[in-house]
Amino acid sequence: LVRGVEGYYHFGTDQRVLLLTGEEVHDPRRQPQANHMLIYGVEQELAPHAPHSQTLIEQVEAVEGSCYLAHPLEKSAPLFDEPAIPWVDWTVEGYTGIELWNYMSEFKSHLNSPLAALQAAFRPERFISGPFPQTLALWDQLLGEGRRVRIIGGADAHANRHSLGPISRVVFPYEYLFRCVNLHILTPRPFSGDLEHDKRLVLNALRDGNTFVGYDLPAPTRGFRFSAQGLNTHAIMGSWLRVGDGVTLQVACPQIAQSRLIHNGKVVLEESEGTHSTFIATRPGAYRVEVYLPYKGKPRGWIFSNPIFITN
Repeated sequence: LVRGVEGYYHFGTDQRVLLLTGEEVHDPRRQPQANHMLIYGVEQELAPHAPHSQTLIEQVEAVEGSCYLAHPLEKSAPLFDEPAIPWVDWTVEGYTGIELWNYMSEFKSHLNSPLAALQAAFRPERFISGPFPQTLALWDQLLGEGRRVRIIGGADAHANRHSLGPISRVVFPYEYLFRCVNLHILTPRPFSGDLEHDKRLVLNALRDGNTFVGYDLPAPTRGFRFSAQGLNTHAIMGSWLRVGDGVTLQVACPQIAQSRLIHNGKVVLEESEGTHSTFIATRPGAYRVEVYLPYKGKPRGWIFSNPIFITN
């Protein structure tokens, strides 16, 4: 584990960033590589358990951390000798969720020729369009099986320099990547500026799935909300409530876009002319929202919510 770096970092006079650490655990002896796991909120070294995925998950759960299966359906880029690193052990149980959208994994999937690689490196916004459809389908399959699987998404930032013949470029600078695919969290109270207080808010949101994935390059996703109202109760993304006589699901987007409310893998409501929509849910299951926005000539994945789980 990396220690001694967590805390607030200040940039200029009016910007600060809270840096927290996690760990991507994998078995380096396994060939080909597979089963990378993202772990948060754990203060002990878990790498020795990497060869045994189920044991690793149980160790995370024992200390109330959260763990996500990283880039579960990743594709290779043979041109750059970049193998796929998927998740392959689907017998495991008890993990918090999966990484739905990994920016660099999607970028890697477009490197199928020298020309495509150059275009993607210099104009990535024309290639990046959303989570792999297969990953969305996998997630819906897991939800349909009754698993309360949450999602995260992010940059997988490395800022490495790559070369193709005489052309060399950093792919991609942190300042660029951190404006792209991000995980947005909802907290019950604002940050105080105290490291331990704010760290607990972040880790609780991660563990409980009170989050959504947003592609902030086309337009800011801040302000998106997906919530539910039942009899004398309510829920936000990642939470659950009982169906009772019906539950009102509410979607609010930062601007007009094409939103879809999905129940157990099937679209039950679409909205493309307003920023708000409601739906009366009378059946149990997992309800989630995905939103698409036109950008650079085609619809792009913009927002992907964690589910609200409705039970009998």
